[in-house]
Amino acid sequence: MKVTTPRLTQNVLTVEGRDTGEPVLFVHGNVSSAAFWRDAMTALPAGYRPLAVDLRGFGDTDPAPVDATRGLRDYSDDVLELVEALGLEPVHLVGWSMGGGVVMQALRDRPAAVRSLTLVNPVSPYGFGGTEGPDGTLTHPDGAGAGAGGANPDFVARLQAGDLSEEAPTSPRNVFRSAYVKNPVPDEDFYVRAMLTTRVGEAHYPGDAVASDAWPGLAPGKSGVLNTMAPTYFRLDDLPGIDPKPPVLWIRGADDVIVSDTSLFDLAHLGALGVVPGSPGTPAQPMVTQTRAVLERYGRYREVVLDECGHSPHLEHPAEFGRLLAEHLKEA
Repeated sequence: MKVTTPRLTQNVLTVEGRDTGEPVLFVHGNVSSAAFWRDAMTALPAGYRPLAVDLRGFGDTDPAPVDATRGLRDYSDDVLELVEALGLEPVHLVGWSMGGGVVMQALRDRPAAVRSLTLVNPVSPYGFGGTEGPDGTLTHPDGAGAGAGGANPDFVARLQAGDLSEEAPTSPRNVFRSAYVKNPVPDEDFYVRAMLTTRVGEAHYPGDAVASDAWPGLAPGKSGVLNTMAPTYFRLDDLPGIDPKPPVLWIRGADDVIVSDTSLFDLAHLGALGVVPGSPGTPAQPMVTQTRAVLERYGRYREVVLDECGHSPHLEHPAEFGRLLAEHLKEA
């Protein structure tokens, strides 16, 4: 269904016949759409109302431009407006990858609207790239190492062209196989097509690239998806201070190569491996350690690690994911 809020018209997936009960709103990650939640939505037990939103610039929601200087707030404000428009408050929020950062920001800004939070391989509370240590210390003041300049240009071009092939490692299909999941999953074509709904450009994915004098020579720009997660714009140091504090469930795959303390998408780690030349010894961003440090201060959370699982527990281990989510919702 389409829902018009003050900022834009949002596309929301629902499950037929499931329009009552406690609302559970699923928020997808980068280069994907609400379609990634299809099976998790239908698996929710009776008594819950499943919904999944396409974020701006993904799926069938309006491709409104993204102001990265607000961090992830363009997305989280859209989500909060949707919650208000549909009368969902208090809502159970479930966020995957970048969507994990979106729901954390929504919780930070309006804690009373959230009944529970589920984080699925979420981006660190200190963003993606450009930081070191458990407290998210900036490696350089300009956020060097983070932002849209780190996107692979061939992947971006293939995404824009709607490439469904497997002819190159940078095709969306092969990125799905190598980074989104550890092992093959059913309906791969369905998910690759959902990836291809991503709008491409400086206002969307990946965003505008900016040069830096510091290695690796790039810093966050001011627009577009990847810049929203730059640590100069997105930081949740103060998340533990909110009141009230709904319970948090953190589910992650043990073999995630995207959000990891040794991420293969972190330029600092790639520099240490010699893949990106010229590294001065910049340490990798300890993404998982940073998330744990913030949640430890938050206090009311549970971490579950799934073995033989990559970046997408809801696709790779749907039964276990559904069981964990259902238990968490019931306890909340």
